[in-house]
Amino acid sequence: MEEIAIRGDTIRLGQLLKLAGLVDSGADAKPLLASGAVSVNGEPEARRGRQLHPSDVVVLGERAVRIV
Repeated sequence: MEEIAIRGDTIRLGQLLKLAGLVDSGADAKPLLASGAVSVNGEPEARRGRQLHPSDVVVLGERAVRIV
């Protein structure tokens, strides 16, 4: 599992996907989220603007990212 450090207390899901290199742009994130391919803390997530906090885990395919 990768760990991604963020500045501040929160980051939006779309921003994290770009920061972690899981997508190239926010436009790429939309269809992935709509298809249910992204999960946050084990639950499917479709909202690109979802606020994430340290210790949240985002999974896309074989890659898992923990926010620190």
